Amino acid sequence: MGIVDRLKAIGPGALVAAAFVGPGTVTTASVIGAEYAYLLVWTIAFSILATMVLQEMSARLGLITKEGLGEAFRNEFSNPLARGVTIALVVSAIGIGTAAFQTGNIVGGAAGLATITGISENIWGPIMGLVAAGLLWTGSYKLIERVFIGLVIVMGLAFVLNAIIVRPDPTALAGGLVPTVPEGSAYLIAGLVGTTVVGYNLFLHASTVQERWDGAADLAECRTDTIAMVAVGGVITTAIVVTAAAVFPEGTQISDVGEMADQLEPVFGGYALTFFAIGLFAAGFTSSMSAPLAGAYATAGALGWERDLKSTRFRAIWLTIIGIGILFSALDYNPVEVIVFAQVANGLLLPILAVFLIYAMNNDELLGEYTNSTLQNVLGGLVAVVVIGIGLRTLYDVLLL
Repeated sequence: MGIVDRLKAIGPGALVAAAFVGPGTVTTASVIGAEYAYLLVWTIAFSILATMVLQEMSARLGLITKEGLGEAFRNEFSNPLARGVTIALVVSAIGIGTAAFQTGNIVGGAAGLATITGISENIWGPIMGLVAAGLLWTGSYKLIERVFIGLVIVMGLAFVLNAIIVRPDPTALAGGLVPTVPEGSAYLIAGLVGTTVVGYNLFLHASTVQERWDGAADLAECRTDTIAMVAVGGVITTAIVVTAAAVFPEGTQISDVGEMADQLEPVFGGYALTFFAIGLFAAGFTSSMSAPLAGAYATAGALGWERDLKSTRFRAIWLTIIGIGILFSALDYNPVEVIVFAQVANGLLLPILAVFLIYAMNNDELLGEYTNSTLQNVLGGLVAVVVIGIGLRTLYDVLLL
């Protein structure tokens, strides 16, 4: 298959990229660029490689076994207690977690629209949530996928154009690929990796590849899609860091993207601010669709329910997640306690997912000739060690709150 044909096969990978480049990543990348300039660009490179490794395994598992990650998790444990604990952890970390983070997704996207239109984000938030619900309600995977691909293109162009406008220093940018850990940067490194290597994306990817492709014969297309779109997500994240590094003096501490917007307003007659706002909207809107979808796939799979976009139970899950996001965004309420709980659950789940995924990918009975190679196991093992460390760091940070 030629390169052009493979590019035409882009699909589920766009959902993955759109899911991890959300308002949280935009904020973290902006903070990193403002405080450390290009010094932590290597963290993006590592995060993208780690994401490629785990997402490829998840996609291969779904494509070959015709099971979602939730079903694979559920079927692995015959002991009722172990199965019950597993189901509870998946539902807590993915189902409740996506509901908690949904508020930030909607508010982030609404903030982008508010910057462009001047209309309050408390009005745009519910509208965004309803539009996202309408698209998911169609039950048409092809339509949903096309929307994601379109928005990833918009997001990519907006943030990359911004990075070009602010004229980055290419030498300093290249120097940022050399791993260094400046004093006080550990929490930002963990934060960026944590917002890129996302547990719920593993559930989303294992299921959506089955909507797009038929089986092992399509594995090459699937891998191209995964690698290409995750790489696009990395370029977008790098562009955000570059933009922040260019408009803030190194060492500047910012707390949110609002400060980034203030700095961009005078750049090139306001075009930079407009591009940034468009990118922020696209990041928030795509995440406000992907998070509920991932939550539905994960929860339905773990509970043994049908993973059908048009089934009543499946729709009930993502409707609940979107509904919570709409309610909190309209009330201007940040569900801090729920988010803290979700962080704890995700901190526990991601390392377990990584280890389980590597274990499952070495199961000859499950995957036959499509088990992991030695290189894939080595890379997967390194990623697992890092996410275990991040999980422990997350738990430590949360317990200190």
